[in-house]
Amino acid sequence: MKGDKKDMGKIKKRLASIANIKLIVIAVAVIAASIAVFKVFSIANQTSITIESDNKIDITPELIESIKAIGEWEFLSVSDEEMIDTVRRGIFSDDHLVRIYYGTMRLGVNMHHVKPGWIKASGDSVTMILPAISLLDNDFIDEARTRSFFESGRWTEADREDMYMRAHRKMLEQGMTKSNINSARNNADAQMRNMLKSVGFKYITIRFDDKP
Repeated sequence: MKGDKKDMGKIKKRLASIANIKLIVIAVAVIAASIAVFKVFSIANQTSITIESDNKIDITPELIESIKAIGEWEFLSVSDEEMIDTVRRGIFSDDHLVRIYYGTMRLGVNMHHVKPGWIKASGDSVTMILPAISLLDNDFIDEARTRSFFESGRWTEADREDMYMRAHRKMLEQGMTKSNINSARNNADAQMRNMLKSVGFKYITIRFDDKP
């Protein structure tokens, strides 16, 4: 019986020892976890995350060529009608010719005439220098609609050519006015600005050459 009691005592001591070891292991694990959490929070407090956005918009050669490929870009059309008459004095009677001419003048820019460095970008800003507003087609008189309003006597092709040139000059005076040119410039500015905004630019400067 005494031997059994001694054995039971040894078993209890071993169990107690094992329990103490478990407690120590748990305590060490808790301490280690606490240290790890503390380090994580310390690093988080010391580290700041910065998000930067790149607002740079590249003007690629493809974009430049696509704009230049537009070629002649019409921003205003002006229709006009002119009556031209001429009289040739004769001894017994006068010859008289009256003709009516119709024409439509197209005002705009020719993108093939842009100069080197005509478009420059920096970040979300862009500057564009366009060719001067000009007449896109010099043959604006519709000869198919030209008709004689009154004709007496005999007239040559040279006479009719002279009247055509007179009508041409008068239409230019009516069409290429400062007011019409400014209207075309304003239309060009608005359309180019909308196009550049659609690409992503925020600050846009558009200028025109002084001379066509």
